[in-house]
Amino acid sequence: MSIGVGIFLMVVGGIFAFAVRDTWDVVNLQVVGYILLLAGLAGILLSFYITNRRRRVETDAIDPAIEEEYRVVEEHHRDIKE
Repeated sequence: MSIGVGIFLMVVGGIFAFAVRDTWDVVNLQVVGYILLLAGLAGILLSFYITNRRRRVETDAIDPAIEEEYRVVEEHHRDIKE
């Protein structure tokens, strides 16, 4: 579910919960509205979670190859001083 679908569900839920005053014996439209509001909110939060989880990339501050090169240079430099 994307953010747009979540917003759509919240809008439709808000209309059912707060604007529609029609009654049905079988279905309470206010309850349906509240359920759609919660489903839209859950969809938006889930969309943000999935998007942010996918963007994370585990990296080191220094590339391991460059770090190894620095280590070799520093060890060589110590050998020369001694």
